[in-house]
Amino acid sequence: MNDLQEQLQALRERVARVNQRFSEKYKTSENVSGDAPDPHEHGLSGQQVDTEHGSHWESEMFYASHRRHGSADVGALADLPHDLLGAISEGAAPAVPPSEWAFLDTETTGLAGGTGTCAFLVGVGRITPEGFRVRQFFMRDYGEEASLLAALSEHLAPFRVLITYNGRTFDQPLLETRYRMNRTRPPFARMDHHVDLLYGARRLWKLRFESCRLVELETQVLGYERVGDVPGSMIPALYFDYIRTRRAGPLQPVFEHNALDILTLACLTGIVPQVFQNPAEAPLLRHGAEILGMARWVLQTGDAAEARTLFERAVNSGLPDPLLFRTLWEMTALDRKLGEHEKALAGLTDLAGSPNPYRIRALEELAKHEEHRGKNPARALEWTRTALGHEDTPELRHREQRLLRRLQKSRSTAGDDPLL
Repeated sequence: MNDLQEQLQALRERVARVNQRFSEKYKTSENVSGDAPDPHEHGLSGQQVDTEHGSHWESEMFYASHRRHGSADVGALADLPHDLLGAISEGAAPAVPPSEWAFLDTETTGLAGGTGTCAFLVGVGRITPEGFRVRQFFMRDYGEEASLLAALSEHLAPFRVLITYNGRTFDQPLLETRYRMNRTRPPFARMDHHVDLLYGARRLWKLRFESCRLVELETQVLGYERVGDVPGSMIPALYFDYIRTRRAGPLQPVFEHNALDILTLACLTGIVPQVFQNPAEAPLLRHGAEILGMARWVLQTGDAAEARTLFERAVNSGLPDPLLFRTLWEMTALDRKLGEHEKALAGLTDLAGSPNPYRIRALEELAKHEEHRGKNPARALEWTRTALGHEDTPELRHREQRLLRRLQKSRSTAGDDPLL
């Protein structure tokens, strides 16, 4: 049995275990007629919704304002500032109330996308004064896709900002494809902006955590541990099993998974954009790796002085050696850009004095400084030969020979020079 067959067999076994777990709780019989089953009869809350394109199933989950999701206060979402999304979107997101933000996530028949992949479950979260609500649109069979999409468009009409996690590259393009294949217009163009929180989360946490998957940040940042959650990789197989058997019970954890993803997305939206609003004073920035991620973002936006302050703060907050040496190297380049040549020399000297991946480059930069700014080719030659003592390269040899020729040309008594 090859690797692919082993993986498929392992997946079948996991699906069988899920089916076994729910078989007693949600006892069903085969739907011999082939009609769309009523999920309510099999443990799923909600109701059938009829549209001009047919019918589909809708359900809603509610998280009251007094509840917490890990460390996050659900009720505090309604009090988020209207301009919260401005900085993280570089000014593109309008300043509108949180009640006009739509948090969207899909569960699909495949993880790779493409025209053959459908979104069989679409969840949309919204912030209300009473708490957080998630409306879920479910197609009980492929023939209900047009009805689901029509209802989704109508539901999204009041919202001005779409918020997703990896939605720019997956959820939105997939849904747009499905709309076009059903010969209807996607609803996203009429919204003012789409904020994909994945990019901000990666900027903030990719240097600290091994993964920036939503469920990982839910654990690491919010401190919430899911119990009995269905892995995302199993969800397409569970839906295919439902289509085959018409047993809706095993899909209950898929609905819960989708709703939790959307709730987590909303709670992280209350955290990540706040850091982007004012990185230099953000109280949430405590870990050196987080501060470093924001320093690099600030540098890209053009504020070199603020970025330099954040770089230094990251170093003082503690970094693992690989990040520390790279950060020190980046700081020396930034110091030169800011005209802080003494600081740059001090940083280069520190890097040149200890074993690290940037040692040779630091020695080369010191040699360049002495030759061009210090007008001291003899000292430049010393730094070059120090670098050659650690690594013999054609570039360093070329620099050494060029400096020797320069010294020989400028001195009439080259033989008296011990460097020569």
